[in-house]
Amino acid sequence: MYNLFFRLIFQGMDPEKAHHLAFRWIRLAARVPVLRTFIAAALAPRFKELRTEAFGLRMHGPFGLAAGFDKNAVAVDGMAMLGFDHVEIGTVTGEAQDGNPKKRLFRLVPDRALINRMGFNNDGSLRVAARLASREAVFRTVVGVNIGKTKVVPEAEAAGDYVKSAERLAPYADYLVVNVSSPNTPGLRNLQAVDHLRPLLAAVREAADRVVPGRHVPLLVKIAPDLADDDVDAVADLAVELGLDGIIATNTTIAREGLLSGTALTAETGGLSGAPLKERSLEVLRRLYARVGDRITLVGVGGVESAEDVWERILAGATLVQGYSAFIYQGPFWTRAIHKGLAARLRTSPYTSLADAVGADVRKTA
Repeated sequence: MYNLFFRLIFQGMDPEKAHHLAFRWIRLAARVPVLRTFIAAALAPRFKELRTEAFGLRMHGPFGLAAGFDKNAVAVDGMAMLGFDHVEIGTVTGEAQDGNPKKRLFRLVPDRALINRMGFNNDGSLRVAARLASREAVFRTVVGVNIGKTKVVPEAEAAGDYVKSAERLAPYADYLVVNVSSPNTPGLRNLQAVDHLRPLLAAVREAADRVVPGRHVPLLVKIAPDLADDDVDAVADLAVELGLDGIIATNTTIAREGLLSGTALTAETGGLSGAPLKERSLEVLRRLYARVGDRITLVGVGGVESAEDVWERILAGATLVQGYSAFIYQGPFWTRAIHKGLAARLRTSPYTSLADAVGADVRKTA
C-alpha cells in the first residue's frame, strides 16, 4: 500500500519538500493523544527478547533512527511512536546555519538510495538544547545527539566549536556523537585523521564531564565508509586508548560504483546512502569488531533495509543498528517489520539473546 502511495505522491515531489511534508504529519500525529497511542500500538510492537542494553542504557530493542532525519529534535516522540528504539537527532552545529543551496537531496529509486549534500542545516546548538530541555517526553526512548562543525569555523578551530555544542547539549543527551565524517562540510573528513581526532575527542570528553558532573555521558565517534582499512584500525585503536563508549559505522559515501540510476543523478555531489552502502558498511563494522571486540560498543548503519540486515550487523559486532534511507522507500510499517522479523530470527538461532549474538560471525573466523 505504501509503495503505491510513494509512487503516486512522493516520487513526483521534490525530495526535500516530501520529507518536510511527511515530517509534519508525523509531528502532528504525535500531538494527538488517542491517535499516537493507536499508531504506536500498530507500528511499535514490543518483543521482550529484543530488549537491549548499550552504554548502560536500556532500550526496547536494538534498532534506531540514524542522524539526519530529525536534525532539530522536533519529532523525537513522533519517531518513537513509529517504533524506533532510539532516536539520534542532529547533526547539530555550534551555530545555526542554512546548509548548502537547494536542490540538495536526490532520490536514486532504482538503487533504493539517496544522495544528499544538505550541509548540516540546523537551528544551532543553543536552540536545540533549549528544545531538548523543555521537552516533555510522551514515549520513553533513548535520545542521542550528533554534533558537527559549523561550516564557517576554520579547521584549526574545530575543537572549540565541537566543545561549544557539547557544553550546551550534553546535559540533555543520553549519548553524544562526534560527527567527523560527513562529506558535505569542507575539510570535515580531515578531522578523522588520528592526529586531529585525538585532541578533538579529548576536548569533547572533558567538556561533557565538566557540564554533567553527576553522570557519564557516553561519547561516540561516527566514521566514513571511505576510510582506508589502516585508518579504520587507527580510529579503533584511538577509541580504545581514549576510552570512548562507541563507534558508529558508517556515514554516507562519496563512492558511486555500480549504481543503476542515470548519470544525471549519480553525478550529483554529496553523500550516498541506502542499499549501495550495505557491503562496505558491513566490512568496516566487521573490521572494527575484530579490532576492539567487546571493549567498545559498535553501532551499525548504512544500507540497512530488513530484519535480516539488522541480524547480519549484530552478528558482525553491532550492539545497536540504525537506519534512515530505507524508511523513505518502505514507509511507516518498516520498523514493525524489522522488529517482528528480528524476533523471529532470534528464536530460530542458537543464541539465547541478542547480546549473545553480537560479533558471533567475526569470532568464528578469528
